Order: sequence, then structure tokens, then C-alpha cells
Amino acid sequence: MKLKVCGMKLNTSEVATLDPDYLGFIFWEPSKRLFDGSIPELPESIKKVGVFVDATIEEIVAKVNTYGLRAVQLHGKESPEFCSDLKKLKNDRAKASEETSLEIIKVFSIKDDFDFSVLAPYENVCDFFLFDTKGKLPGGNGFTFCWELLKNYPSSKPYFLSGGIGLDEIEKIREFQRRPESKYCHAIDVNSKFESEPGLKDIKKLKKFKEVLNIE
Repeated sequence: MKLKVCGMKLNTSEVATLDPDYLGFIFWEPSKRLFDGSIPELPESIKKVGVFVDATIEEIVAKVNTYGLRAVQLHGKESPEFCSDLKKLKNDRAKASEETSLEIIKVFSIKDDFDFSVLAPYENVCDFFLFDTKGKLPGGNGFTFCWELLKNYPSSKPYFLSGGIGLDEIEKIREFQRRPESKYCHAIDVNSKFESEPGLKDIKKLKKFKEVLNIE
């Protein structure tokens, strides 16, 4: 199981020393974690993910090119056609040069229940799904949804598990890992529960989380 640390802003280099698999940078203006600086040089093993909410393809591609993003996380109402067009545009450009192709992560928010049939049109146009907690904001709400709902997951598409995950959820994660629905869980996505303020990550907490769960 891999680790994604999202909402990067103030201490990216420090977090990178923990060697997470993904670092997420939010490009949604209302966010307290809006990223508008420069990303320090990172190890090749760490994938930079841009987080967007109903941005245009042109806006996304501009950020991808500026920051060397290797994945985009779509938190809005992006259609399957939008995902397909974005992936095709960027990957066609990659073939014409030495750029890296772009991974698409489509986010779906869950509260008390979820209609998994909405995933079907996205199966062939996204690389990953991400399940987050439905709240007032498109992410970073600080609480978990009922993971047992994922026992009805109908796909083999790998997914990210997100939403209010912190040190207090370690036993819950261990229990989840023993259940069949965790089979396609590609990564754990953490954010607000590992902050001393928005965008400033608590390195000690992140290190403990990674070590206790044996995330390599």
C-alpha cells in the first residue's frame, strides 16, 4: 500500500525526506492550501499530483507543464469525456516529445451511501479512483466515511482511500487491510490530520504513520 501526502505548501522538502509515493499540490483558489510557489527538486520516486476542482483543460495542462506534474486529481464534476480529452491531449504531446504521460485520478465523495454505478463511464478514461468523505469542501474535511461501503466496490480499478485519515485510524486501516474490499486499495491519502496549520505538515506524525503501517 502506497502513501500520498496531499495539501503540500509550506514544508515540501521536509516531507519529501520521508519518501512518500505521491505529493499533492492543490490548485483550487478557495483552498487554504492553495499552492502558488515553486516546487523544490524532488526524488524521481515521488510523483507530483495536481489537485483541481472544475478547472479547464487548458488550466490543468498549464499547471502540469509548469510544475512537471505526473498525475492530476479531479475533485469536481468532471465528465468522463473531460477526463478522456485531458488524458488524450497530454499523452499525445508526451508521445511527440520526451514528456511523461499523465495519470488521471477521479475523485468520488461518499457519506452514508454511494451508487457505485456512477463509476462505470470512467473505467476506461481514468487510471485511478479516489474515495473521499463528502463534506462542505471538496476534500480536507477532516473526517472519514464508512469504509464498509467499499465491500460493494464493483471494479478492479485501483483506488486511493482518503478522508480524515490520521494516527487514530491506524487500527481501522489494519482491519480494513484484512478485508476483501481492500484488495484494490492502491494508496492511503492523508492531509489535514497531519498538520499543525493548513499546508504545514507534522513530520513526526507522518513518520510514525508510515513506520507503524510499514509503508515502504
